Amino acid sequence: MTYKNLIGHLPKIGIRPVIDGRLDGVRESLEEATMKMARNAAEFLENNLRHADGSKVECVISDTCIGGVAEAAASADKFSREGVGLSLTVTPCWCYGSETIDMDSEIPKAIWGFNGTERPGAVYLSAALAGHNQKGLPAFGIYGRDVQDSGDTEIPQDVQEKLLRFAKAGLAVATMKGKSYLSMGAVSMGIAGSIVDTDFFESYLGMRSENIDMSEFVRRIEKEIYDKDEYEKALEWTKKNCKEGKDYNPDHRKKSREELDKDWEFVVKMTLIAKDLMIGNPKLKTLGYGEEALGRNAISGGFQGQRQWTDHFPNGDFMEAILTSSFDWNGIRQPFMVATENDSLNGVSMLFGHLLTGAAQIFSDVRTYWSPEAVKRVTGHDLKGDAANGFIHLINSGASALDGTGQQTVDGKPAMKPWWDINEEEVQKCLENTTWGPGVLEYFRGGGFSSTFKTVGEMPVTMCRINIVKGIGPVLQIAEGKTIALPEEVHNVINERTNPTWPTTWFVPNLTGKGAFKDVYSVMANWGANHGAFTYGHIGADLITLASMLRIPVNMHNVDEDKIFRPSAWSSFGMDPEGADYRACSTYKALYN
Repeated sequence: MTYKNLIGHLPKIGIRPVIDGRLDGVRESLEEATMKMARNAAEFLENNLRHADGSKVECVISDTCIGGVAEAAASADKFSREGVGLSLTVTPCWCYGSETIDMDSEIPKAIWGFNGTERPGAVYLSAALAGHNQKGLPAFGIYGRDVQDSGDTEIPQDVQEKLLRFAKAGLAVATMKGKSYLSMGAVSMGIAGSIVDTDFFESYLGMRSENIDMSEFVRRIEKEIYDKDEYEKALEWTKKNCKEGKDYNPDHRKKSREELDKDWEFVVKMTLIAKDLMIGNPKLKTLGYGEEALGRNAISGGFQGQRQWTDHFPNGDFMEAILTSSFDWNGIRQPFMVATENDSLNGVSMLFGHLLTGAAQIFSDVRTYWSPEAVKRVTGHDLKGDAANGFIHLINSGASALDGTGQQTVDGKPAMKPWWDINEEEVQKCLENTTWGPGVLEYFRGGGFSSTFKTVGEMPVTMCRINIVKGIGPVLQIAEGKTIALPEEVHNVINERTNPTWPTTWFVPNLTGKGAFKDVYSVMANWGANHGAFTYGHIGADLITLASMLRIPVNMHNVDEDKIFRPSAWSSFGMDPEGADYRACSTYKALYN
């Protein structure tokens, strides 16, 4: 169960060894070293990267070193045939700048100029970047801080970091291209993100925007258009592993045992159907439903739910929580990116995080800022340590991936791991630390079940969010921080003030003392929408690199300035990095515009 079910080849990284084209001594002396640099780069990237579906990343090296236009054209032709989605040019020497550059305007590109004194690789890097910038083809420049000897094949640590940052972001860009966002329903309760902006998907991400009405779920349930064998397996697994939680409905409104059992059957069928709608299912063709078997080639999607659906049918919380988790009745598998309330912009934020990490993403309401004074008033507790400046309550309507419990570990510490690194014991811990409370009928008149858990503390996480602003277009917000644990009695008092059947994460952003990150309150006050998506680890720098490739400016972040990596041209748009980012994105416009 991976995105291998999607149509389209996984993108490859093209490695372009460029060389001084002068024969009769110069080029011949550099051929071996230049090609070896390309092979070293390819080996490093292949050994340290995976696609989000778990596949190993492949590099394609040009057949010859590139000394001029003819060989550049031959390389471009090979890359087109091989499905290259991003290119890395490498050289230890001077080459002919604009004659050797990658001229494909739609693929991310970088140049690594070797820092050595014997040959001027750095001079070529500067000349080639100037050519890129003059032609309007932004490229990333990679240049090691320390001088190396000409025969040194080691890739310095600072170069490694930039190679990986560029490659991860470039692979994300190339993977999205040609895929779909599937809108299952329409706008949920006036939420701006579920007003799906087709132009954003097409122009900025190279994706299609597909739409279905939620009545398709009813049709498929009533006509039994799903794999009945998988349904029986899924229902048995659900009964065994998904514990019902406390029913907070008043006694006179509680559903009967028979009604709850019917709801379980219904939401399991919804899960199967949503998966089939996104990626297709060849089993349906054997049932006589060839059209339904095809799916929508959706790498991401969202379900409207509220209110037209949830006022009458069981909610989509179980469906969304299980699909976005890294496991289900078929075992450990790649998580799906499914946005609650069809918030497509949060769905894209989830997709960014997943393509960069391979891990599940957590969809949350950015619900409440709790100041130390408010906590003291309500609970009598004095906040200390990481929580001393207050915290943000991340919670949503019960549709969060079970990976968000934090029951997986890396080096003995809580984590949300790439799906291929998860083991069965961790799966069981995630399930054991989640209950499924019957839907509160004030919210969900049709019933259903919500995933209920408390995220463990001490996890480094990054929250992000895409917003669309009229006159600007899309902008990206990033907040690196960590999860915290509150004393049980404090957690209970605060959690009971909202809907206690929903999953809770207590989040503290890293503060910088200025701007939107001068304090925790300011982070909450400057967040651009009611939702956010968070992933494990501090990946803000990777997100900034990805955003620059897509021409999406970053309007809020707390990433260390030394880690920020954008195309060379960005430095020509002014001395203020964030203002320059806006001007550069405005100048170059959407990647697929």
